[in-house]
Formats: sequence, structure tokens, C-alpha cells
Amino acid sequence: MLLEALSAAILGLALAWAAVHRLPHRLPARVLVLPTGVAGALFGAFVTHTALGAGGLLLVLLGSAALSAASLSLLLRPAGRLRRSSATA
Repeated sequence: MLLEALSAAILGLALAWAAVHRLPHRLPARVLVLPTGVAGALFGAFVTHTALGAGGLLLVLLGSAALSAASLSLLLRPAGRLRRSSATA
């Protein structure tokens, strides 16, 4: 269980670091993004471990990566300005 939690935390940190370096203009401050990735990965590992039980490290890491990516996606801002249609009446 400790190995799962440590692996999930490292995976979440790596995903958050990659997001910060890949999309710095669309994310808030690094101080918010990095802990969000780690917390999402740990929660994903907890949920996956609870649902599947012990013994599936790869499946737990897959679940933690999915929830970490989902929580990081909630921090994304739109790329450009939102355009309004001129045809609205």
C-alpha cells in the first residue's frame, strides 16, 4: 500500500510538472498546479485500490493517472478570448 501511494504521488507530480512546462499560459501558478496533480493521483489511487483491492499496482497507477489528469484539466483556462456570434438577436 505504501508503494502504491508513493508511486501515485510521484506519477501525479510528474504529470503536473509536464503540464506546467507544456501549458504555462493556460494554467494558474505552479504553486497550485503541482499539489493538485499529486492530490488527484493519491485520490485516484485510493479509489482504484478500494474498488479493485490489493495486487494490481499497474491498474492502481492507471487509475491515479486518470484522476490526476482529470483534476489538472479542471485548472485549464481557455486558450483565447471567447467570441460571441454577431447573429444573435
